[in-house]
Amino acid sequence: MNAVVVIYACAVLAMLAAVVYAVRVRAVSLESGGTSQEVSRFKEISDAIAEGAMAFLAQEYRYVAIFAAAFAAVIFFALDNPETPDINEGLYSAVAFLIGAAVSSLCAFLGMKIATMGNVRTTVMARKSISDAFRVAFQSGAVMGFGLVGLAVFALLTLTLVYTNLLHNVHLTMEMVAGFGLGGSTVALFGRVGGGIYTKAADVGADLVGKVEQGIPEDDPRNPAVIADNVGDNVGDIAGMGADLFGSCAEATCAALVIGATAAAIAENETARLYPILLTAVGIPVCLITALFARMAPDAKSAEPVLKRQLLLSTILMTFAVWFVTENAMVDSFTLGTQTVPRSAVLWSVLAGLWSGLLIGYITEYYTSHSYAPVRGVADASKTGAATNIIYGLSLGYESAVVPVLALAGTTYLSWQLAGMYGIALAAIGMISTIAIGLTIDAYGPVSDNAGGIAEMAELGPEIRKRTDTLDAAGNTTAAIGKGFAIGSAVLTALALFAAFLTRSGVETLNLLSPKVFAGVLVGGVLPFLFTAQTMLAVGKAAFSMIEEVRRQFRTIPGLLEGKARPDYKSCVAISTKGALRQMIAPAILVLASPLFVGVAFGIEALAGLLAGSLVTGVVMALSSSNSGGGWDNAKKYIESGVHGGKGSEAHKAAVVGDTVGDPFKDTSGPSLNILMKLMAILSLVFAPFIKSAHLIVAGWFGM
Repeated sequence: MNAVVVIYACAVLAMLAAVVYAVRVRAVSLESGGTSQEVSRFKEISDAIAEGAMAFLAQEYRYVAIFAAAFAAVIFFALDNPETPDINEGLYSAVAFLIGAAVSSLCAFLGMKIATMGNVRTTVMARKSISDAFRVAFQSGAVMGFGLVGLAVFALLTLTLVYTNLLHNVHLTMEMVAGFGLGGSTVALFGRVGGGIYTKAADVGADLVGKVEQGIPEDDPRNPAVIADNVGDNVGDIAGMGADLFGSCAEATCAALVIGATAAAIAENETARLYPILLTAVGIPVCLITALFARMAPDAKSAEPVLKRQLLLSTILMTFAVWFVTENAMVDSFTLGTQTVPRSAVLWSVLAGLWSGLLIGYITEYYTSHSYAPVRGVADASKTGAATNIIYGLSLGYESAVVPVLALAGTTYLSWQLAGMYGIALAAIGMISTIAIGLTIDAYGPVSDNAGGIAEMAELGPEIRKRTDTLDAAGNTTAAIGKGFAIGSAVLTALALFAAFLTRSGVETLNLLSPKVFAGVLVGGVLPFLFTAQTMLAVGKAAFSMIEEVRRQFRTIPGLLEGKARPDYKSCVAISTKGALRQMIAPAILVLASPLFVGVAFGIEALAGLLAGSLVTGVVMALSSSNSGGGWDNAKKYIESGVHGGKGSEAHKAAVVGDTVGDPFKDTSGPSLNILMKLMAILSLVFAPFIKSAHLIVAGWFGM
């Protein structure tokens, strides 16, 4: 098997698929949307959403560009190793970092562009049938899913081949390529944290003033924050999620490449060396085949079964693909440290990650879909007020973390026993090997959500809104599944990066009884709590400005509540943009500065403890936060379907409060913890040589 040819072919196939899907979405004519007045209204609303989304991205990426340039300079100087005078390690790492950041930014931009194009077209097709609307929403998500994976695989392979030819040192090449993952994860920090603050500031402002105080429906055009709310869906769940999973894909692969290069049998065999990239690449045709079965019947009551089958089918097909690739690309056996690893151990490590990802997805669905007991319990609790709704929602989140953590623990133990550190990295790649279809169904959510908002603002009537609500209800669940999947892959990716960091640092064992290690574990364990506090507070501060603006407009614009005047949407978009970019500074500094400070001041072992502690508490916090928020959201949707008095009832008002509390849990703090776990680990891996040498200097100064 010529691995290079296969990988490039799959990458090109993914990018071609993304282009085809984009053309199909664009081919849906807005002119078929009804009367000329309705078409004009469609264009006006969709243009406002697109303009707001692109304005935020332009402002955010201006900061990203400045930060990336400055950080690349830091990498260039910090990693210039005097022990390798012929090779400027800092230069190669900095270039890889900039390429990773650029590709991640491009993926987010393209995903946002197609999402803001697909939302209004989904609304238009909802006038015909729910199956036609589903097709457009799914294809819009597929552009993001396949485009991102294609670009990631293409860029990573090209960088690896170029560096191998330039450096003529396989192990050093893989260490330099790790900068690519750092670049992707840095952009994800801006996308996930900044995007999460943006979307929830708008959402909380729109819900509290519009639905709770004024009693107007969700997505009502009279609400000044409604456009900012719709923009936020794309900013957080398209750009943010895309950058997050791009980071996981790049980082897990980089970790496997670094660890695999330490085994002579793998390092000397190009096909085996590229096996981690090959796994992700063969997932592309698997996901394309799976996408052919994404069809919804015209009389279907829900899109959830169709999307769930996508997850199951892609996992089954990928199982056979993994077996074929492993048989033809991996060496018979190799030695990693003192452990001899057979080919079969590699296969089972990948499959453990693949199937545990599916299990996490189904468990997440059980705890966040209103088809099952946990969410219905939260809805029942709403009958006695907001307090009991919140209590039940918190309980749901804490309980929902148990099985996924057990699945991750089992996967970690099995893959470690079978293939050591390399097995853990391969398990992470196995979990994200179907990332193209996973990201597709996740991006489907905000597209269908926006479609419902456009239908409401264009006043299309209850029948059309019922169809878009059906699509949106499935989108809420699949978004929760996507977040669970992203968190699970983040944990395994962070663990793989942790293993690669120990490998690069020359640390074979960690003694938990060592005071430095144990202190590091304690400090690392509290970081996710501090990070969550910072992001929640950031949402609160940004939402406060939004609430004041919405109240001001209702108070000062004559006829606004009666529908006789138009609100000032742009001012709300500007407030969310400014608030998000300002409030994300503190969480970003915490994530970037903590590992460098601890490593330089107290050494590699203390830093290893910090990473381990943040990983243990971070996964529980991320899962419980995301699932509590998803449960609150769908409990509200369940009541809106007509139970417990339906819309406007006391139970519904309580559920709206719970959903408002849950919004920053599920869309800001929970998903953003992925970045904390991964970015701290990849930062430690890339800066490991600098941290070791800097600590020796500091230790000499203070006699440590």
